Amino acid sequence: MADLPRTGAPGDAELLRAARAGDAGCLGLLLARHRAGMYAVALALLGHSHDAEDAVQDAALIALRRVGDVRDPEAVGPWLRMVTRNVCRGRLRRMSAVPVADVADVAGSAATDRWDGPPDPAEVIDRHALRDWVWNAIEDLSPGLRLVTMLRYFTDVTSYEDIAALCATPVGTVRSRLHQARSKLVDALSDSVDRAHDDATALSSLHFEMAARTLADAHRGRLASALSPWWSPQADVTWPTGRHTGIDYLPTAFDHDLSDGVRHELLNVVAGREVVIWEAALHSPPEDPFHCPPGVVWVHFLDRGRVSRVRLYHPRRR
Repeated sequence: MADLPRTGAPGDAELLRAARAGDAGCLGLLLARHRAGMYAVALALLGHSHDAEDAVQDAALIALRRVGDVRDPEAVGPWLRMVTRNVCRGRLRRMSAVPVADVADVAGSAATDRWDGPPDPAEVIDRHALRDWVWNAIEDLSPGLRLVTMLRYFTDVTSYEDIAALCATPVGTVRSRLHQARSKLVDALSDSVDRAHDDATALSSLHFEMAARTLADAHRGRLASALSPWWSPQADVTWPTGRHTGIDYLPTAFDHDLSDGVRHELLNVVAGREVVIWEAALHSPPEDPFHCPPGVVWVHFLDRGRVSRVRLYHPRRR
């Protein structure tokens, strides 16, 4: 952890300063210290222990992304309770029936609720010193939880239906996995200890450059040679139709697209130690504007640094 007073328990202000500097352990201590008050607020507004627990988890993830917004370091407790209150009000507004006495008070908070909506870990990656902790916490999730989390929060494949189709799993399973992932991320935040984290920004930059070079080579008809250094010769490819092929068919299919006038434009790369996701736009030729879907997602699964399998998916047209 960052340097803190060595005598007595550190105060909220000291923990906040360390958390702002990127110390996840100190943010975990703050949340543990004020969790009882946050839970009491959630229970009073939602009236159900399960819903209240979910709201506290949401508030904890929002605190992760918004910890830099606290103006008064001595008022962390009231700030966390306010975040929790706003999360609960957002949940109540989304319910068909609002089980509270003062409906007008809940509705009136809509204009001032800065924390409404799902937490966005991508914002942490871009803006906050805790970004490497976030990525390492995601890497510690099980493969099933990790993939839905990466898709939901770091790509444009955000709908439960698209994630379910890409992962070949029911929508209910996607919802359950995202709930489990949030819970585990909050638990990891509470249990954080000081450790060296991988440089998530450098990893993403490295894979973006690799993806850009690979697609550039593919447009020159050299996809096979571009893939050989980092793909296993036995890699399995699952196509959007569900068909399975080996790596040898991929250059043939890409060259067929090129001959039809289709071009691939790399938009986004999300990289972890075991999963790397590419998002690309597909540009059909002007004379045949609906020749292909508007985009494709490549989900690469790595084994000891090499691609062992990949799944291709066409997100629904937005």
